[in-house]
Amino acid sequence: MKTIKPLNLAFVAIAGLAFACGGGEKSTETTTSAPVAETPAPEKEISLEEKYKDDPIYIKGLAKLKTSDCTTCHMVERKIVGPSYADVAAKYETTEENINMLADKVINGGVGVWGEVPMPAHPNLSMEDAKDMVSYVLLLKK
Repeated sequence: MKTIKPLNLAFVAIAGLAFACGGGEKSTETTTSAPVAETPAPEKEISLEEKYKDDPIYIKGLAKLKTSDCTTCHMVERKIVGPSYADVAAKYETTEENINMLADKVINGGVGVWGEVPMPAHPNLSMEDAKDMVSYVLLLKK
């Protein structure tokens, strides 16, 4: 009887191990006679950097935004204090009129369009720099 218990334990351990490793599964294979349509591979999502790497508006605007305090309140795709750049781009068409209006808001500040939190004025920013930044932001349409 002493040899039967260790053999039973060994058998149970081997069976448990085989089942845990997939030995206990039964697979069934089905075949269909109708051809399966191949789905096209999803297109690789291109990053903004790749998409606009040679665009002077993108390059100039991004460089100026990086040296400003804009990233304190704004991110490309997520709202922090102010709207995301993508939300601004979705709201405004890229027209000279909108670029001038938004550049003026960047320089003089504003409140009420995106909520009650005011955007501070940036009076030391030139109109040309503000337009470059706004033009960059408006490129970020989804």
